[in-house]
Amino acid sequence: MKSIVMTAVGGSNVLQHVDGPDPVPGEGEVLVQVHVAGVNFMDIGVRQGMAWTDMPNPKPLGVEGAGHVLAIGAGVKSFQVGDRVAWVYAPGSYAERIAIPERALVPIPAAIDDRTAAAVMMQGLTASHFATDFYPVRQGDIALVHAAAGGVGLLLTQIIKLRGGQVIGRVSSEDKSSIAKSVGADHVIVDTEGKFADTVMRITGGEGVHVVYDGSGPKTFQGSLDSLRRAGTFCWFGPVLGGPGPLDIMSLPRSIKIGYATFFDHVHTPELLLARSSRLFEWIEHGKLRVNIGGVYSLADARRAHEDMESRKTTGKLLLVP
Repeated sequence: MKSIVMTAVGGSNVLQHVDGPDPVPGEGEVLVQVHVAGVNFMDIGVRQGMAWTDMPNPKPLGVEGAGHVLAIGAGVKSFQVGDRVAWVYAPGSYAERIAIPERALVPIPAAIDDRTAAAVMMQGLTASHFATDFYPVRQGDIALVHAAAGGVGLLLTQIIKLRGGQVIGRVSSEDKSSIAKSVGADHVIVDTEGKFADTVMRITGGEGVHVVYDGSGPKTFQGSLDSLRRAGTFCWFGPVLGGPGPLDIMSLPRSIKIGYATFFDHVHTPELLLARSSRLFEWIEHGKLRVNIGGVYSLADARRAHEDMESRKTTGKLLLVP
């Protein structure tokens, strides 16, 4: 069985395409033939030594994907051989086959293809958490979405619009502006220096936005603070690019609320995982949510997928196909 492992902490050169034994499903596990694996900044964080540090190298990468059931372990009740399934977190998903706990899988509706299913799990559930749970967007709210042409940003923009909000999207280049607008962004700011707050305040008539979704790293932190209105909410995410450093809570302006959002809190039970993913699939089936696939690579080209994602030049979701 072919898979991608990291041999050490480091750059994309530590990724190796290797051959190994097929996994065997244990009790409560399902053996899945992986059709598509999603590429996420989480994977880059693992490769750079920010997570999974207790797992020795070489270790497999990837957490997200879609495929079909090859075999089931003892006690599995929800799935049968041949069922199409998707998952948001199963370490070792950069592989041809993987054994996954039954509770981590969801069924894929017949109308949803494998690539779409894999592409919407991590980023779709993340965006859903941000706009419906961490800060439930209300009719008329104005949101600032950073990296609005990225995988999370494109889905987040659409969910905000579904809930009646307005979106100011920030992108890093002019060519990304049209992509953000194509999914409903009301305004788009092109910025690479973190100097966007004055434009946000001008767009909002000096009031500021109700919520900021910022996963762009320390460079944008102050500008995001300055873009919030009184009692606004700051949703910080994305550990790979680093945090803003120590904060003096008494220095926070305008009674704002600030927090670090992680998608696990949105799907912390199998029941919630099924409900939240089913809602995403339903939105897609009814044409309310469009998934943008920005690049498809062979499993052997995982290095290039990581390099392209790190370049920040890609848009939408990147996928690996074993």
